[in-house]
Amino acid sequence: MKHIVYIFVFCCGLCACKKKDPPSPPAPPAQLTATSVQLNGAGFTNNVFNVNRQPLIRVQFSEAVNRNTVSNAVKLTGGVASPSLNISYENNDAVLLIQPTAPLNALTKFNFSIDNTLQSAKGGVFISTVNYNFTTQIDSSRKFPAITDDALLTLVQQQTFKYFWDFAHPVSGLARERNTSGDVVTMGGSGFGVMALVTGINRGFITRQQGLNRMQTIVGFLKNNAQKFKGAFPHWMNGVTGAVVPFSANDNGADLVETSFLMMGLLSARQYFNGVDAAETNLRNDINSLYNAVEWNWFRKNNENVLYWHWSPNFNWNINLQIRGWNECLITYVLSASSSTYGIPSSVYTNGFANNGTPPFTNGNNYFGIQLPLGEANGGPLFFAHYSFLGINPNGLNDTYANYFTQNTNHTKINYEYCKANPRGRFGYSDSCWGLTASDIPNGYTASSPNNDVGVIAPTAALSSFPYTPTESMKALKFFYYVLGDKLWKEYGFVDAFSLNNLWFANSFLAIDQGPIIVMIENYRSGLLWNLFTSCPEVKNGMRALGFTAPYL
Repeated sequence: MKHIVYIFVFCCGLCACKKKDPPSPPAPPAQLTATSVQLNGAGFTNNVFNVNRQPLIRVQFSEAVNRNTVSNAVKLTGGVASPSLNISYENNDAVLLIQPTAPLNALTKFNFSIDNTLQSAKGGVFISTVNYNFTTQIDSSRKFPAITDDALLTLVQQQTFKYFWDFAHPVSGLARERNTSGDVVTMGGSGFGVMALVTGINRGFITRQQGLNRMQTIVGFLKNNAQKFKGAFPHWMNGVTGAVVPFSANDNGADLVETSFLMMGLLSARQYFNGVDAAETNLRNDINSLYNAVEWNWFRKNNENVLYWHWSPNFNWNINLQIRGWNECLITYVLSASSSTYGIPSSVYTNGFANNGTPPFTNGNNYFGIQLPLGEANGGPLFFAHYSFLGINPNGLNDTYANYFTQNTNHTKINYEYCKANPRGRFGYSDSCWGLTASDIPNGYTASSPNNDVGVIAPTAALSSFPYTPTESMKALKFFYYVLGDKLWKEYGFVDAFSLNNLWFANSFLAIDQGPIIVMIENYRSGLLWNLFTSCPEVKNGMRALGFTAPYL
């Protein structure tokens, strides 16, 4: 009997009869990340200012880096050439220490970055973004030899004087609006320039005869060549022909404020050139003719109790800008009231400029603990305290509304305290670097103030404030000259403005900013222009008529 044997085979999952899966590929290396980036021991954030010139940057990674990929991936750029770096390693190559081998350029913006060519020791790709900007600190070394404070003031006046002497328009003798203006001259800046001319004679920068010759050129051009409207001058004109150069679309006629700045300068010069000889006598007579020809009262428009800034033969009163304070225009009302030919009554000042003693003319609030009698909050741009007061002496000057030395001093101190406190964190602002006023800015022009702070300091602001804040202004002057002089001090004195925050330094000079520097420093030192202008008999009469009192009235 045959036996059939059945053999049953049971396979488990691990037996060889099961088909094998292909082996899994090895896991890719982990991606490399930066877990910490520090600059000089603190967290590195973008746009750090005032960094020392040999900073230490520490970068912590998620794991060790491949040293062979470091030098190409790590970059520090800025200045003229990329600085060389010393790179060392810590924590088993998971930390990079990066430091320039030599001090970086001062006041320069640098960029530190690590790109994705960096790899981990295991070949992992770097996926973090490391890209930071920082600005190095100011080089505080002295750029020029130390001189006495008095010699420094003279040097600043003499260098700035060159703008109005060497760079004056060769035909008219008037001041170019700015150093790139060609034939365009400015009436207000020329008035300031005439006062600078008188200062230059008095300081011995030029002789009296040289100054007289230049004044004869200027006054002769204004009398015989310059285009005028009701006796008033335009803002700009061509220095060769005397024809109007429009200031804006509708502004191709009279500018009463610019005219008043011009007349302030001319009347000061009239008082200075007091010789009995024919040349100086004729000069005085010509200045009188120019001043007496201005129809100040016509700028009341329709006999209103306010003056209007502009009038155009083509556009009439279209600009329609009333001259109301508090601003730079006190001189316009003083000269209007002083005119013996076309004078205005005091009601035009009271109702117009002074706004009947109400805001925005009056203020009375405190800013940084300092009371401001007049004007806008925080005082506005500092040229309010300068332009009219190149000639008008604020010492002991009072009316119903203010003591004007207190007004201008407190305005200046508010501006100073704002920059010192630096509430907007502008790099460089300090008790040595202050002064907000109208000036050039990067790609434009603005009236800087605590309420309109774009990070730009104008040297004219602090330097023209010497009569009000001599200690604070001298500290600023020394900083501008000794510390920043390699960037600010040029052929016509200090450049118009600068921004340490943006590392921007103007290459421009403006007549309306250079002039007040010379004149207000002189008023601080000797009171020369104050004494000349306020010695005018008609000015005394006009100021008294408007209700002003002062020892010189």
